[in-house]
Amino acid sequence: MLGLLLLFNGGFMLLSALISFFYQDGVTLSICLAGIITSLIGILCMFFTRLHEKEINKREGYIVVTFGWVIMSLSGTLPYVFTNSIPEFTNAFFETISGYTTTGASILNDIEAVPKGVLFWRSMTHWIGGMGIIVLAIAILPLLGIGGMQLFAAEAPGPSTDKLHPRITDTAKRLWLIYVGYTAAETILLTAAGMSFFDAINHALCTLSTGGFSTKNASVAYWNGQPIIQYIIILFMFLAGTNFVLSYFAFKGKVQKIIHDEEFKLYFKFIAVFTIVAALVIYFRADVSASSIDHPMVWGEGESAFRHSLFQVLAIVTTTGFVTADYTLWTPFLMVFFFGLMFLGGSAGSTSGGVKVVRHLILIKNGFLEFKRTLHPHAIVPVRYNKKAINRFIVFNVLAFFILYMLSFIIGSLGFSIMGIEFKSAVGLAASTLGNVGPALGDYGPVNNYAGLPSLGKWWASFLMLIGRLELFTVLILFTPFFWRNR
Repeated sequence: MLGLLLLFNGGFMLLSALISFFYQDGVTLSICLAGIITSLIGILCMFFTRLHEKEINKREGYIVVTFGWVIMSLSGTLPYVFTNSIPEFTNAFFETISGYTTTGASILNDIEAVPKGVLFWRSMTHWIGGMGIIVLAIAILPLLGIGGMQLFAAEAPGPSTDKLHPRITDTAKRLWLIYVGYTAAETILLTAAGMSFFDAINHALCTLSTGGFSTKNASVAYWNGQPIIQYIIILFMFLAGTNFVLSYFAFKGKVQKIIHDEEFKLYFKFIAVFTIVAALVIYFRADVSASSIDHPMVWGEGESAFRHSLFQVLAIVTTTGFVTADYTLWTPFLMVFFFGLMFLGGSAGSTSGGVKVVRHLILIKNGFLEFKRTLHPHAIVPVRYNKKAINRFIVFNVLAFFILYMLSFIIGSLGFSIMGIEFKSAVGLAASTLGNVGPALGDYGPVNNYAGLPSLGKWWASFLMLIGRLELFTVLILFTPFFWRNR
């Protein structure tokens, strides 16, 4: 399976080499060499393990998922190193794992100077990572019993919690088709709105994967003078942060399933309320004269305040991480506000990172039910989701996930502070990398990058990005002694 992933990776590198050849950026052979080497290693892995048993149980599942992401990230550094775009391995690995985990944190100081073939590969790492997350959500995580995903598995046609159903392949194919279709649609719309085709396809790849890499140093703020471009990206950020199964239901005409889905309703309400709050603060209180990144804006108008607040709320909630302005300069309230949004996340079954809305929903419901249980200790009061009682083990799993997530955030912050990073930057880095958001706070805020992070800090951030992307348990269980004991 790891060999197959490498073969898959190599194929996308060769596609990037084709883009490089088309634009004549001078690095075609280097990217092509990276693709050939990666593909050959993949073929050799598959050849030497061809006689092994194909069945995968839970234990092997955890190993395949974790090592799959690590091996993809290691091989993904080759185009950067071979083209000398990012010659240092630590920086190349950081940029690559930031791509595959759809975090979007970058160490590049001058993105526009990077060859187009390498920029396309950089965006492609996002798109591969996002597509991989859909497959994980549909096929592997329900099999492993990862918290929260059982709910998604119950809604999705195909998978069961104890084995892979034959229809799982069909389900994954349909979701991939939607993923590809959305990417193509956004590319066409962005091109029609005035972006170059190259910029459009790169931003489409990075939007649908909720990644955040841009082809411009100023990110989406480069098009601050063209609101229609930002509205198109807003639409697709919203869709990317929604459970892809709901998109499938929408195309099948099952609109009632979407309307009655509790997670979708809460996701929509969160975005609406947070946008209104941010827009009002921007309109009445924010000193935004210094927060526009590239193009000077007329910020006094209500539309501008609404658009920038909606864009940044969606960019943080869906963990896409695109930037239209430096929101840390708006007001101290909004800086803390956006920091809090880093812990929200999009919907389960989407490409977004973070805790996920469904987990917050279960935590809120369970919290309120505790009042009832206090008054009526002998009553059986189950938590309900979409009008169905949830197994109490799922509730325990969600509680455990949330506790583990907060512990990881605290330990992550301590790790950065040990390296001499000041408090605001340390907590911002931990929240952003663990939630796969991208922009952080302080020295690593929306208008800065991660180039100044110490080498050890980059490896620590890479680890946080990986555990955050793979739902904590998937990676951290490998560090438990009982995982490696004989059955």
